[in-house]
Parts: sequence; structure tokens; C-alpha cells
Amino acid sequence: MNIQRRPDTSEYGSVDPAPPSASEQLNELKNILLDEHQKMFQRMRSVFKLRNIRSPESCMILCEAFASGSALLRHELAYVLGQMQMDEAVPTLINILSDSSEHVMVRHEAAEALGAIGNLDAIPVLKEFLHDEHIEVSESCEVALDLLDWVHKSSIPE
Repeated sequence: MNIQRRPDTSEYGSVDPAPPSASEQLNELKNILLDEHQKMFQRMRSVFKLRNIRSPESCMILCEAFASGSALLRHELAYVLGQMQMDEAVPTLINILSDSSEHVMVRHEAAEALGAIGNLDAIPVLKEFLHDEHIEVSESCEVALDLLDWVHKSSIPE
């Protein structure tokens, strides 16, 4: 059997579960992303296109989509916000991490995204959840804090 593999990787070095949408229209991408009746594949295509656009507006649309009922989509949103490394996402990711009713895998990904973004404002909330009842969250906070520490030390000239 000859299986055709997708040769495309994103500019972030990841192989995404869906190719980015061809649309460049933020309103169209937002409408698809926020529409709970759209197929998940189409919503994911919007996620990756908004990530690739990497503007403050596209970042805020992704943040708005945390209202989705899909934990899978919310997990992916946290992941791409970490890839984008934009400070605009920090308040939303802090809220997601702090929400004990949020799915544990979404909270874990929010913690890792906060570490990837590198904004020192995340340190207090990451420390707060170092001993979370969910090991996935507590370990992700530990990794995020270590990453923040490593990045900060690496940026100081000797």
C-alpha cells in the first residue's frame, strides 16, 4: 500500500492536524472557528491560519475561542498560542490555567504555553499551581517555570 504523506510542516516546525485555511479574512476565519456546528476539521483549519497570520487581532480571536465546548479545540488553542509567543495571550492563558473546572489537558497546555511565551507576569500563577492536584498541571507549571528561568538567564550577557 502506498500512503501519501503530507510534506508540509508549519513555519513553527510542527505537523498540524489540519492544513491552514486558504482564507485571509479574519472575520470569516473567526466565524468558522466560533461556529459550534462547523466540522472540527474546518475549525482547526481556521486555528492554524489565525496562528500563521500572527497579528494581535488573530491572537485575540484565538483567545475568544476558549468559549468553545470542545476540550480538544481549547487544548489546540493553548498550544498554538504558545507557538505564537504573543503577550496578548497571557491574560487568557492565566485564566485558563486558573480555572479548576477546565479540562486538565487544556490547563496543562495553558501552563506550557505561558512558559513558551516567556512573559514574566506568568510566574506567580505558575507558582500557584506547582502543587495542583492534577500532576499534568503541576508538572507543566514546573517545566514552564524552568523554561522561563532558563530563557531569562540565557538573555543576560555574561
